[in-house]
Amino acid sequence: MNWRAIAARYESVQGRGNDLLKNIRGLRRRLTLLLAVVGPGLITSNVDNDAGGISTYTQAGAQYGYALLWSLIPMTIALYVTEEMCARMGVITGKGLSDLIREEFGFRSTFFVMFTGFFVDLANVVAEFAGVAASMQIFGVSKYIAVPLAAILVWALVMRGTYKQVEIIFLVACGFYLTYVISAILAKPDWILAAKGVVIPNLHFESGYLLTLTALVGTTIAPWQFFYLQAGFVEKKVGPRQYRQARADVLVGSISCMVIVFFIIVCTAATLHAHGQVNITDASEAAKALIPLAGKWAGLCFAFGLLNASLFAATILPLSTAHVICEGLGFEAGIDHKFSEARIFYGLYTVLIGVGAGIILIPNVPLWKILIFSQVGNGIWLPVVVIFILLLVNRRDLMGEHVNTLTFNIVAWVTAIAMIVLTLVLVYTSIFVSSPPVG
Repeated sequence: MNWRAIAARYESVQGRGNDLLKNIRGLRRRLTLLLAVVGPGLITSNVDNDAGGISTYTQAGAQYGYALLWSLIPMTIALYVTEEMCARMGVITGKGLSDLIREEFGFRSTFFVMFTGFFVDLANVVAEFAGVAASMQIFGVSKYIAVPLAAILVWALVMRGTYKQVEIIFLVACGFYLTYVISAILAKPDWILAAKGVVIPNLHFESGYLLTLTALVGTTIAPWQFFYLQAGFVEKKVGPRQYRQARADVLVGSISCMVIVFFIIVCTAATLHAHGQVNITDASEAAKALIPLAGKWAGLCFAFGLLNASLFAATILPLSTAHVICEGLGFEAGIDHKFSEARIFYGLYTVLIGVGAGIILIPNVPLWKILIFSQVGNGIWLPVVVIFILLLVNRRDLMGEHVNTLTFNIVAWVTAIAMIVLTLVLVYTSIFVSSPPVG
């Protein structure tokens, strides 16, 4: 027996085993680090699929079938590029976006951002509680019961929870968006036609089509997202060493957001559009219409998805606004602070929740005017915020070696200019073309 050969083979096997253990430990360490960082990107991107966004996606599918699915790829790129810059600034500087705007551009610029953000976000909060009311009515619950209960729920969640606890709940809420996947599967769409719609552009130079396309892009990127995303990474104390994981979080969030949009459009295209029901004005109408077309469970899943999205956004939008104002004025902000340490922050959050929910309870409130105001406000606010972001992220004294590369700058500026043009078109149509819904 050749003992030397046996010993050499043993050492070889032992070496491979040690290498395997090292690889497993390294993978576990990287996975642990990613899980510690993940959250702000995934949450911020998915909460963009709120009541207003879902209504827009529903109308896109009902009116144009699979024809607008091609826009999801450029929308994903635009969402990732803009959010990644904010994530990078938060991770590298350790400061929120309002804080940086105040320090680098002065109080006047910050005041404009705060003033506009407060009223625009208030209108958006009203829209989210409208989504709560509409979805719960499908389940037979009056808005006079559903809206106050929802307001108390989201208020208590933030007032009583820590950042880690609240983030876990938000991540669970992201999972509930899978109800739209179930609705789409139950609708039995033409998957091959849907896949072609994603990869083959189907552009029509017709006013209604272009307006819907503009609305799709306009609902994908909202100004409040940037503030909440950056504040989220700062509050989690994510530093430069975790930048790669933060970037991965934003990428996963951007893709998962657009995947849900894909299934919403596919679901309504396979049912409402296929059966000629193109005059659907919001997501709650779509949920009701789905029941006779795709079955009870498809409609109820769609309605539950709307409720989840509305509650989700009704929690995060006021948080974003409170962060914007408190950072801009130099007050303490963040869920991990006690009420006695951040009275202004929690006070603003409470006011936005109370007023937003209260407006929905007013009989015959002109909700369509509020929705138009929120669209117009977002349109005015977005270009300003995007330009601030681009100016800040290219400051070498602020970002060091983490400023945009030339390629990234080209993509970012093209994205920003395209978003500005499309948003201005949306503002124009909202003011001069939009009219109150019939009935």
